Amino acid sequence: MSEQTDAVDFAVAAYREEGVWQVQELAHDVLTEIGTLAHALRRFPGDGGAVGMIAIDEDFFVIVRVAGAHVRVLLSDFTAAEEWELASSAVDFLHLPMPEDEDESAPAGDLELLGDLGMHAMDLAVLLDDVDLYPDEMLSDIARRLGFGELFDDAIGLTTA
Repeated sequence: MSEQTDAVDFAVAAYREEGVWQVQELAHDVLTEIGTLAHALRRFPGDGGAVGMIAIDEDFFVIVRVAGAHVRVLLSDFTAAEEWELASSAVDFLHLPMPEDEDESAPAGDLELLGDLGMHAMDLAVLLDDVDLYPDEMLSDIARRLGFGELFDDAIGLTTA
């Protein structure tokens, strides 16, 4: 396993089957690039596709939503592409230039990718602006808003107070 995949805090797929949310862990060997990750997400039988949520090194996260051939991506921190293979792949997928040293930390990609599930772009932008939250906390909040917070927290070992 590469040093990059060792830094994965967690990787899960969430999908609805017959209207009920399911959460399953993703194998770390599919986390090297967006195309491989999207291919892995397509195997889940979800009504309306699957949502992959990956947190890396307590530093950033990637959300990939796959529905048929359609792939949508959100990278929580554009500057992570300088160091991390998966983040770099997300920037490539989004057809963005690689970040420069002086670039500010900012999200990149589709802020509306979860809008039809209940987490609209404005809410996601506000959450991403909260510098006091770690990626697992942000993703847990997103999961809760989408309706699978408890399943998500159990899957990643995040205990709620």
